[in-house]
Amino acid sequence: MRSQIQPDDGYFPRGRSLLRAAQEERLVGLFYGQRALTIGALHPVNYTGTSQATSGRSKPFRRLARTAKDFETIFLGTRAEADKVLAKVHKLHERVRGELPEQAGPYPAGTPYAAFDPELMLWTMAVIADSTEYFYELFVRRLEGWERESLWQDFVRFGELFGMPRSAAPATYPEFRAWWDETLAGPGMHLTDEARYMGQAVAFAIPMPAINEGAKRMHDLIMLGSLPPRVRELYALSWNEAQARAFGLAVVGIRGMRRVAPRALTHGSNVRSFELVRATEQKRLDTGRQTPQLPPLAVRRASGDARESSAAG
Repeated sequence: MRSQIQPDDGYFPRGRSLLRAAQEERLVGLFYGQRALTIGALHPVNYTGTSQATSGRSKPFRRLARTAKDFETIFLGTRAEADKVLAKVHKLHERVRGELPEQAGPYPAGTPYAAFDPELMLWTMAVIADSTEYFYELFVRRLEGWERESLWQDFVRFGELFGMPRSAAPATYPEFRAWWDETLAGPGMHLTDEARYMGQAVAFAIPMPAINEGAKRMHDLIMLGSLPPRVRELYALSWNEAQARAFGLAVVGIRGMRRVAPRALTHGSNVRSFELVRATEQKRLDTGRQTPQLPPLAVRRASGDARESSAAG
């Protein structure tokens, strides 16, 4: 009897995974990551741990483009492809461990962080889940209740692939929404100076060629309008009736274009777009043009207190 080889259709199979259906939408794939990172920066322990472990601080968008490609591989690739990415990320995460060098909101100096901290893993996954759902419903269609539940369970599975215990996540979609609203409104949300700078840069200063300037203005409006009021408040971002009307018109226009465009343009990989961001950042650096950068870690530490200097030594 001939053995049948099962196809490797990934951790999120087409036709069965709401996560895959959402992430196969190019519009979702282009927008969700920036919104997730902008909101994610509000958790100072999570942000500081990521920032302290980041290499290549002069090229933050190269790292973000690489992360976007890695996530897309896990969302849309085969299990074999995803497992290669997961093994690489696991090795990197093993080295992410430390303490806050100074107080950040309600978190005192010395608060520990680690990439495998279940609470921080949940926050990282949750901002991605919320942004994916938001842009799918904004650009494609409103999800049914059971579909939102299915999408949430897919994201719990996504978190588990990185080592997050299932017990760390809200068990159901309604529980997730209650937890999300409480967390976002709570005192734990705080922007360090660096997080404020980088969060806004990710949302509104993404490196793009000058020819894309018109599209980028619409992109920035969509990004601003997508942020929850609490997030705009913490970033001190203005939002008025004229912007709200323009946002609504832009969404209607984008949804209309999506409906009439060929499927080959609306669905699939965004790797070329991620690569364009990376290449534009590199070109700006090569030609001496201004582009968002993180301050060198050694310089930032030198401005801290004696305890921070001692820890750095």
